[in-house]
Amino acid sequence: MTDERDQPAAPRGKHAPSARAQAAMPHRAGPTDFAPDEVRAEARRAAIWIGMATLVVAVVFMAQPLLVIFAGLVFAAMIDGGARLLGRVLPIGRGWRVLLVLLGGAGFLVWTLWFAGSQLTAQAAQLPATVEAQTLRLLAWLQAHHIKVADADLNGFVQQALGGVGHVTRIMGGILGGATTLFLVLVLGIYIAAEPRLYQRGLAWMLPMDTREHFQGTARLMGRSLRMLMFGRLIGMSVEGVGTWLLLWAWGVPMSGLLGLLTGLLAFLPNIGAPLSGAIMVLVGFSGGTEMGLYCIGVYVAVQTIDGNVIVPMVAKKTVDLAPALVLGAQLVMGALFGILGLALADPLVAMIKIWLERRSDRIARIAAQAAPG
Repeated sequence: MTDERDQPAAPRGKHAPSARAQAAMPHRAGPTDFAPDEVRAEARRAAIWIGMATLVVAVVFMAQPLLVIFAGLVFAAMIDGGARLLGRVLPIGRGWRVLLVLLGGAGFLVWTLWFAGSQLTAQAAQLPATVEAQTLRLLAWLQAHHIKVADADLNGFVQQALGGVGHVTRIMGGILGGATTLFLVLVLGIYIAAEPRLYQRGLAWMLPMDTREHFQGTARLMGRSLRMLMFGRLIGMSVEGVGTWLLLWAWGVPMSGLLGLLTGLLAFLPNIGAPLSGAIMVLVGFSGGTEMGLYCIGVYVAVQTIDGNVIVPMVAKKTVDLAPALVLGAQLVMGALFGILGLALADPLVAMIKIWLERRSDRIARIAAQAAPG
């Protein structure tokens, strides 16, 4: 039994609770007492808000690494697409097909640097001077036709043009300067392409069980669309680069090899690359006379017409159809934030986000339809 002397003294005075109130106190909820359901609900809300804030902070501070990881995924999609194409004609294992794709890409890069490196380097040294001279001639022609151009605007325009040309001709140097990023992209792409389902299953395992099937379907759709998008991009780059080189070489346009290479490389940047490469091509063409300049304009129009009316629609039928203004806006934002890497990845990133939003919207609509009465 408990000694009454060990019990706390009851409060005395006019504010002391009655005996009935004292008896009910142990069963009355206090300010820190919550029902279990309420505790779980509040904890869930707090976890959601904390998770969203943490995600925003992580994206802000880890945007560059996340972009490198996404670049690895894009590179893996290109390797996977090549391995799938080889699988249609070569009955060998996937690992061997991935190896053949990597050896083919490395061989093409070595061939370009070894056989065309010296010639393209000499042409690249001549290109800035040629563009500068033609830009000054164009501005002088505008002034002669009573189109006023201030000296400050003239100097700024020339410097911007030369800066843009210099940036384009130093793309390979920029890639070599970012050797660490390039190495990480290559390693990530190779690992993911070698065993893509391993990482897909790992991500699915981290999700709730009722969303795994939806995630698997979304991942398959994203992978297919990304492969088709990159395949179309590579086809467009090849057609524009080789076609431009052959057509310019047939007319005797100077620096045709370099112009073809620049056109092919810049074709990876939709909406931005083609006008930039076309402007450089036309300026170089007019350095050889009016007829050559007009011929370069015709080459640009013909190549872009083939790419826009044949290759792009063919790819758009099997991948995500993106509005040009949306892609251009994403390129401007990504380019300003992350430079050339963000500019190159803006298009596939927007495509993947669109697929995710469409799939999520379809899932919500399906769940709502199943929950509807009747």
